Amino acid sequence: MNKTIIAELAPTGSLRVGINTANIFLVTNEMPNGDPDGVAPNIAKAIADELGVDVTYIPCVTPGGTAELINKRKCDIVLIADEPARARFINFTEAYVEIEATYIVHEGSSYKTIEDLDQVGVGIAVSATSAYDLYLSRTLKKAQLHRAEGLTAAVELFASENLDALAGLRPALIENLTILDHCRIVNGCYMTVKQAIGTGKDKLIALEFLRQFVKKAKESDLITDLINRHGVDGKLKVAI
Repeated sequence: MNKTIIAELAPTGSLRVGINTANIFLVTNEMPNGDPDGVAPNIAKAIADELGVDVTYIPCVTPGGTAELINKRKCDIVLIADEPARARFINFTEAYVEIEATYIVHEGSSYKTIEDLDQVGVGIAVSATSAYDLYLSRTLKKAQLHRAEGLTAAVELFASENLDALAGLRPALIENLTILDHCRIVNGCYMTVKQAIGTGKDKLIALEFLRQFVKKAKESDLITDLINRHGVDGKLKVAI
């Protein structure tokens, strides 16, 4: 392995990995030693193995907080969604998996399409600093976002404040339909969340290594195998 790549990616001798534990489809379990387990942690471990170094997980409960680990130089890579607001201080690989984002609305509402919800007076509950929060903050013209810390809190906000819609990842919204009475999912999606690997802007040689790793991981079916192993087939799909 090129020593420059190791020096850029693992300057402490261990690959420090920022993991967003709030994404229940990428982090599905916990190892006996307390480390996170799932598609994202396993990808990080495969990168560390290829580098020939140990892996150190730095769990974070919000995607925004995970991104900030790079900004504060507290980790070497992060596995989060590629988003323009984050790309100001993070270099991203191509996506390795994709997840659709859409809305839940009340069953009797008149909202049929994604576009119907961007109206004056419409309130949408959203998990703060998520990729879809950042996207909706840029693209909504008239509707108002109501932010909560995490999806569980956003679900509670949607229900308690009787808001018009709840934004989220489609598989997570489908699961939450079981606890939300008389609600349905709107047809279509407003974005496809692209989960990628990010590193610091100054690590250009390391970035090329990570890009090649993602390319090989998709071509070799490593990503597909991890999706199946962790029981998230149908919830995540390999990015094209």
